[in-house]
Amino acid sequence: MRLEDLEEVLAIEEECFSVPWSKASFLYELLENERAFYYVARANRKVLGYVGMWMILDEGHITNLAVAPAYRRRGIGRALLQYLVEASKMLRIRYLTLEVRRSNLSAQLLYEELGFVRTGVRPRYYQDNQEDAIIMWKGPL
Repeated sequence: MRLEDLEEVLAIEEECFSVPWSKASFLYELLENERAFYYVARANRKVLGYVGMWMILDEGHITNLAVAPAYRRRGIGRALLQYLVEASKMLRIRYLTLEVRRSNLSAQLLYEELGFVRTGVRPRYYQDNQEDAIIMWKGPL
């Protein structure tokens, strides 16, 4: 992800999340957080989706994964996540973790298909509706 991708990323963020990250949050991730890694999927120079993570010792915490609604069900989310796994291996990350809404069954299915395992629950994790988050882990990579 580059600074010039930010407007398209923010538009996708607004479309996909009830509590979207702010422009300031993404700017911090791209410009200041040395442990942040963000990637975009593009076609014809258009950003279709993105994924990001924080590297903490030998773990990667996946912060977000989003695909523009008009481009879903085309394998873009899967490709982004697979790319992140490969990039993690090059960074010597051994484990990946993420939280996903209990109601987001399609995302949970994708994560499980790519080897993530449910390991716990964070009760009332999401600010907008107090929905629980399912904690998932993958590894060792």
